[in-house]
Amino acid sequence: MQFVDEASIIVEAGRGGNGCLSFRREKYVPKGGPDGGDGGHGGSVYLVGDDALNTLIDFKYQRFYQAESGRPGQGRQMSGRAGSDLVVKVPVGTTVIDEDTLEVIADITEIGQQVLVAQGGRRGLGNIHFKSSTNRAPRKTTPGTDGERRNLRLEMKVMADVGLLGMPNAGKSTLIRSVSAAKPKVADYPFTTLVPNLGVVKLGMHEHFVMADVPGLIEGASDGAGLGLRFLKHLTRTRLLFHVVDVAPFDESDPVEVARAIAHELEQFSPTLAERPRWLVLNKLDLVPAEEREARVAAIVEGLGWTGPVFRISAISGEGTDALVQAAHRWLTEQRRLENEDEEAAEREREMRERMEAEAVARTEARLGRRRKRRDQDDDDDDFDDDDYDVEVEYAP
Repeated sequence: MQFVDEASIIVEAGRGGNGCLSFRREKYVPKGGPDGGDGGHGGSVYLVGDDALNTLIDFKYQRFYQAESGRPGQGRQMSGRAGSDLVVKVPVGTTVIDEDTLEVIADITEIGQQVLVAQGGRRGLGNIHFKSSTNRAPRKTTPGTDGERRNLRLEMKVMADVGLLGMPNAGKSTLIRSVSAAKPKVADYPFTTLVPNLGVVKLGMHEHFVMADVPGLIEGASDGAGLGLRFLKHLTRTRLLFHVVDVAPFDESDPVEVARAIAHELEQFSPTLAERPRWLVLNKLDLVPAEEREARVAAIVEGLGWTGPVFRISAISGEGTDALVQAAHRWLTEQRRLENEDEEAAEREREMRERMEAEAVARTEARLGRRRKRRDQDDDDDDFDDDDYDVEVEYAP
């Protein structure tokens, strides 16, 4: 199945039914009076989180969603039937943004979480509501109101505890294959990972956490180069980042400079995300002679001025990976305990997530603005002139 994590849709709630203008007309009942009923309320549109979905691909093919309108009222004080609500299922981890105001309407992070995105129209009143002692035969009714219509942008972010960060070919996919049942593509060339991959790391009965592998970053990713900007937003859901660094790059690049470039791109994309706890994971130690390993590790740590946790691993052989996942599990367990027991810690986590969400939305909108600008420029350059004849056309056999 194709992985789609962004989509634009239009939702429109149902219109309310009109009120009825009617008078009683029964045999032997003179001057029966008004008996027009009310219309029915229009149906509303809701989004609900569904764990059976893991992509927004359905919204690429159906972009318009409309709830049912209410029926008009009838005589004999009969109200019209209300329109049925429309419930649209979306993946858990979907952020809903109003494209016109850029307001974040909701963040659907739980299974079954339901969010109202378009309010149904109000019903109209029948003429029975307007009778009085001075107006025995009112001919006044009210129409139903239009339902709310909205242009929405859906952005799905994978739900994970640990995110893998690093350059292409740093060994992130190999690491997630080594510690979980996930089987992402692995090859000896860059950008083998084109979409995020999730893996459940199991450490025992009821002890596990979710790890996310996103496409590798390159310099300039925060400005849209490569695949990084589009998928960096998935890391805003994680609590802990593993900065995976290749200690023996095949192109003989400097691991210190590479790690600094990644940290810079992270800072440019979201300063709040850059504040997330980040562990240095030095990978591919199996490619370094045993007598040179400690010196290579020390040089990288010193060159980065790194003061946080450092782990030495070989993802392909599994060396050091058990210690890494055990430490991550202990850290995540402690963080959850703190947030459950300390309301201030829980509030800090909520505020950090809100800031990251706002920064990710701003980056996305800037990227879309640049894309629209390029499209407009391309349209302006489409004017035909005589030089357009000076081309050679070659037909492939």
